[in-house]
Amino acid sequence: MTQTSATTARLLITCPDRPGIVAAVAGFFHMHGANITALDQHSTDPTGGTFFMRVEFQTPSLDLSRAALGRAFAAVVGDRFAMDWRLSYADDTKDLAILVSKHDHALMELLWRSTRGELEGRVAMVISNHRVAEAAVTALGVPFHYVPVTAKTKAESEARIVDLLGDSVKTVALARYMQILSPELVAKFPNQIINIHHSFLPAFVGANPYHRAFERGVKLIGATAHYVTAELDAGPIIEQDVGRVSHRDSVEDLIALGRDLERRVLANAVRWHLEDRVLVHGNKTVVFR
Repeated sequence: MTQTSATTARLLITCPDRPGIVAAVAGFFHMHGANITALDQHSTDPTGGTFFMRVEFQTPSLDLSRAALGRAFAAVVGDRFAMDWRLSYADDTKDLAILVSKHDHALMELLWRSTRGELEGRVAMVISNHRVAEAAVTALGVPFHYVPVTAKTKAESEARIVDLLGDSVKTVALARYMQILSPELVAKFPNQIINIHHSFLPAFVGANPYHRAFERGVKLIGATAHYVTAELDAGPIIEQDVGRVSHRDSVEDLIALGRDLERRVLANAVRWHLEDRVLVHGNKTVVFR
């Protein structure tokens, strides 16, 4: 994990690939006193492809304010190369909300990493349709909100969730939140809601994947963290991992192993998202780790 400080900033770029992009970006930052400390890039095709870049740079010697830097970059580089770009600064607090139901293993992993300073930003709240995790969450000083959901009250419950998230929360982690979000709620947070699915997608989409994996006699099970879209379990995948199983393992064994995978996979995906390492391209992602 890259250590961040009040002097670190990042630039994410997506644009048509063509010669001169790296030189133009590096030259721009050199001209304005920034020191580039990390640069990653990828092209889908060197001829007519899409180019992706992540630049991490230090700001103490910048000769422009943040607002002026953005305007200058657009005028000098961004417009010239038809870039979709975004500047961010590590000292801008990123508020994260975690939604959870009864299973708290992925939730507690995120909270543990947050307390150890391994996640950028701040866990602003935990929202749950059950009270199972309330005591553990409040013991860490994190606000806990109980928002029950039934088929009849789903719209009201989602309205309450949106109200709790407010304008400050930009990233939402679904840490085994066993409710399907409405397209209207998903649309409010495009590529900002990260879900952990307890299978190696696209296998075993939907409910009870471990039971269906056991029935199929699989030799590998997995977990998948992905951005949430209106189509169930079909959003851009950020991270996946697998574990080996055998004919000797029961459904309960698969579930226990799967929980370990889910914790790690969701935590990695949330960390990379908060560190501006993920670029979405259609229904895929480019992840600069």
